Amino acid sequence: MNVIKRKTLVDYGRQHGDAKGQLDVWYDEAIKARWTGPQDIKDRYASASFLHNNVVVFNIKGKRYRLVVKVEYQSQIVFVKWFGSHAEYDKQTF
Repeated sequence: MNVIKRKTLVDYGRQHGDAKGQLDVWYDEAIKARWTGPQDIKDRYASASFLHNNVVVFNIKGKRYRLVVKVEYQSQIVFVKWFGSHAEYDKQTF
């Protein structure tokens, strides 16, 4: 997958140092993946949640943080949309 906004992930890792390692692992796995549909993601990330319009929510550091991305399966692109704490996520609308 082509992950758009790598810099955003790096910035999130700087702001939330305790999540940096897991964000780096997620990025490394995502760029090597070939997700063709939600099931491919669910097979690797059982706790991932799927919203409308191919928006996927990944749990980072257990359920402490949420990483929200939009996946374009056909073009193999992942757009990083948002990252924050579980409490901050509850205030968002996607």
